[in-house]
Amino acid sequence: MNKLERVRRLELPADLFADVSEKLVDAWRARASKEYPANPERMKSTRRLTLLATLCHVRQTEITDSLVDLFIQLVLKINTRAERKVEKELGAELKKVRGKEAMLLRVAEAALSEPSGTVRRVIFPMVGGEKTLKALAAEAAANEARYKARVRTVLRSSYSAHWRRMLSPLLKALELKCNNTAYRPVMNAVDLLKRYLEQPLKEGAFFDPAETVPLEGVVSEQWRAAVVDDKGRVERIPYELCVLVSLRDALRRREIWVVGANRWRNPEDDLPADFEDNRDVHYA
Repeated sequence: MNKLERVRRLELPADLFADVSEKLVDAWRARASKEYPANPERMKSTRRLTLLATLCHVRQTEITDSLVDLFIQLVLKINTRAERKVEKELGAELKKVRGKEAMLLRVAEAALSEPSGTVRRVIFPMVGGEKTLKALAAEAAANEARYKARVRTVLRSSYSAHWRRMLSPLLKALELKCNNTAYRPVMNAVDLLKRYLEQPLKEGAFFDPAETVPLEGVVSEQWRAAVVDDKGRVERIPYELCVLVSLRDALRRREIWVVGANRWRNPEDDLPADFEDNRDVHYA
């Protein structure tokens, strides 16, 4: 982020090389990066400035791309670490329940031996009746709900204690844009986060009731109970986590793009200049 801030201070125009092919720009960048620092001083000013401007322009896009990659990896890492920790915690408890593995083995063997038989005639006798199977299903559902709730708790703890401090400078460094109105809720949610990131959590764990907090398209159903309390208030930490996941998904789908990036740039820039006029030709 410091490197990106330095190169932005040069204030190179975004369309500086708009009339030059990407291959030629890459060739100039490769040449500039191979030169010894003393060599440009001996060049003519036009050549020296062209090579240095190319190097800085391309480096700006490369650094921006790497920051987007870093953001996507971080969001995945936060979720993956929480899931692994919870799986390790609950794994030992689940193994303590005796008889499950043997019961499942009997069910599998019975199903394979009589694949055309009915569940009531083939499966129920293997587990001791319909009531036992219902109890097993209810226990499995309870364990799944407990697992997801525990993951959310671990996520909130690790995010608020460690990962959250990276969010403010990262969001400030990346200028996000969106061409699709369907993804405005995510963009509005990011704007809301930026306004609240400077406000310490001690001053308020919830968003101001007067704020319009986008939920649809940002918060998944399984997170609703963790984000919105019984009084209708929206808690900041779980909401921020939901926004990060939604933003990551939108970036990967290219529904949201980043100004100054190359790989994560406006997807419309990837279209031929005459695309609208000659759609049939390009489709063919």
